[in-house]
Amino acid sequence: MMASTTAIILCLAYIVGLLFATIPGGGWMVLVLGIVAAFSVRRIWRTAPKPRIWLIAVIIGLLATLYLQVRTPHPGITDISRIIPPTATTPSVLKVKVQGRIAETPHLTRSQKMQVWLDVQQLDVLKGQTVPWNHQAAVTGKLYVTLPLLQSTGLHPGQTIAVTGSLYKPQPATNFGGFDFQKYLAQQGSFAGLRGQQVELPPQPTHWGWWMIQQQIARSQVTGAGSPIGQLIASIALGKQIVDLPFDIKDQFTRVGLAHALAASGTQVSLILGVVLTLSRRLSKRGQFFVGTIALLGFIGLAGAEPAILRAAFMGFGGLVALLLDRRVKPLSLMLVAATILLLWSPLWIQDLSFQFSFLATLGLLVSVPPLMKWLDWLPPTIASLVAIPLAATLWTLPVQLQTFSVLSTYSIVVNIITAPLISILGIGGIISALVALIWFPAGSAFAWVLQFPVQLLLLITHFFAELPGSAYAIGTISAISAIVLYGLLILTWFSPWWRRHGWLALSLGVVILLVPMWQAKTGLLRVTILATNRQPVMVIQDGRQTTLVNGGDTATVNFSVLPFLSQQGVNHLDWAIATTPITQQPGWTGLLKALPVKQVYALNSDQASITSVDLTENKHLAKTTTISPNQIVRIGAAQIQPMQIDPTIAQFTLHEQTWLWLGSPTATAQKTLLSSDLPHANVLWWSGKPLKPELITALKPEVAIASATKIDPDTANQLRQIGTQLYWTGHDGAIQWTPGEGFVTKLESSDKTS
Repeated sequence: MMASTTAIILCLAYIVGLLFATIPGGGWMVLVLGIVAAFSVRRIWRTAPKPRIWLIAVIIGLLATLYLQVRTPHPGITDISRIIPPTATTPSVLKVKVQGRIAETPHLTRSQKMQVWLDVQQLDVLKGQTVPWNHQAAVTGKLYVTLPLLQSTGLHPGQTIAVTGSLYKPQPATNFGGFDFQKYLAQQGSFAGLRGQQVELPPQPTHWGWWMIQQQIARSQVTGAGSPIGQLIASIALGKQIVDLPFDIKDQFTRVGLAHALAASGTQVSLILGVVLTLSRRLSKRGQFFVGTIALLGFIGLAGAEPAILRAAFMGFGGLVALLLDRRVKPLSLMLVAATILLLWSPLWIQDLSFQFSFLATLGLLVSVPPLMKWLDWLPPTIASLVAIPLAATLWTLPVQLQTFSVLSTYSIVVNIITAPLISILGIGGIISALVALIWFPAGSAFAWVLQFPVQLLLLITHFFAELPGSAYAIGTISAISAIVLYGLLILTWFSPWWRRHGWLALSLGVVILLVPMWQAKTGLLRVTILATNRQPVMVIQDGRQTTLVNGGDTATVNFSVLPFLSQQGVNHLDWAIATTPITQQPGWTGLLKALPVKQVYALNSDQASITSVDLTENKHLAKTTTISPNQIVRIGAAQIQPMQIDPTIAQFTLHEQTWLWLGSPTATAQKTLLSSDLPHANVLWWSGKPLKPELITALKPEVAIASATKIDPDTANQLRQIGTQLYWTGHDGAIQWTPGEGFVTKLESSDKTS
């Protein structure tokens, strides 16, 4: 027993060390915690291991922090990213032709391009460009490539291709709450990207690979059930690696808390082993062990060696070993061993969300389902299990979900209870259809045709709940301390009988921990954020619990910049929205209004038809649309907005005794007209980064100038510096925030914030 306890402590020490390695000063924290545990834990836990075991655990934890740093990928001397010349302000782009081997199955992106991971073998820099080192030397590295859809038909792992396009270095997140593309690629061991324009496929023999089986299964199921139902069957049965599921379906499943149904995990492993062991029950235990192991290896090959899949397969293999040795399985110990071995193999998986969600959900099922079943003993056992399983998984994954995505799937538990039978049917049926398709293609298609009916019902249920008001509620990003406290409550209810009996108290404390910080953060809040966008400028004004959005931008801006930022801030509706240009030029409004209710929309453009032409007035989330007349002053919370008479698309914002002037992209004629008019005073000038006349800059003499632009006119920038203006632009500084207390802060560090 003591040996088992010691092993558990040492495994946990390694995992905790990896977790703390991602925190500044984490190594010192591990040292302090270990020493405190070594000399004080016996006062609470009388049968705890001796102090030397805890000291060994400290050493293991410290070594884990060092191991993670050693295993963290860095670009090698010959990595392809090193050939890109660095620049001071804008991302560098180099025209090249790259030859390499496709490492993984290509997948479709939201922008309808094909994503390919390429192991680089050869590089040719096109004429007329300079590079920092001899590019004819050996070039290595893993490259993230996007290709036009028509150029990438038929590509599969193992092929050697040559791609001509633009080589670039990925950028970090430029918006608060935005996706950190640079960090994502670095975790995959890639430090450069390539926007492919043309693909050359040299003649080469076709080698066998798992992709052949994957394609046959996917084709069979799509042939039988049609698209996208066939893709959904394949995804539920074997995970996301086997097929590209339309993003609208993925988004709906995520919105209602069913994202786990689209990723292969423990459910599929249990189904596969259950079927295999049943069919092989007449064999000896050694024979069943052999057949079960082959089945697990086949499942890994088809679904992909991802953390969640390997976790499920490892625990399934542990069950087979227990069967062979005629011993009972200890699921918690087996899960801990699985986590330790996987993290020894790839310590970076400690930061992988699929790894975290997989183990946390499994832990929740193991430790929280039994007490939940006792609390629900007044229900029939089948119904009680349908409630307890999704509730336990949700409770243990919720803190990480909120810290990462800031959004709570309101109807998640209800949807999981209703759809559990359908997902089980589709999981079993999808696997059977896949196996049959490998033996006889038409039979697999016929089986998939039968499955289309439960799939249609599943889609109807998902769509219904996704369209309900508040189906995804933005809590706001919770702090790491809040997440730790929430897990502390869960652990207390796991270990302490008193806390289990008073589960309502733990639940109440958890709700307080989630809601009170969010409520306090918005009390007295006054903040202006200029988002880093490629085309339309976007501003968010937060005044307490009231939020104003200036411009929506295009669809990509709404999906990847505006909505993530609002979710991070815990914004679930907009009190006001302002369009400085015709709404028809901002296609993102339609998607934005589907995602968030808006009480009032103001348009600075006098063409009222620009509003009705995109049917915004028929949107169920929109209360009213109004055009602001020139010189009309409209109060929006703590701010005032006034379009100018000479050009209604030029507007003055007054906020906290500070005047912001939105100038847009004025033509030379418009600038002359402005100079001849009564110019308003501007503490902050906000414009598109286009050239401004020196006389206009001198006349305005803003204290701060903000350009919503990737590039800024150099003459205009120099003129602003000369008059002492503090200059920011989103292409250089990322998103820019202003608060009365802190002034202006930027998302990216910048060396050019002074005059």
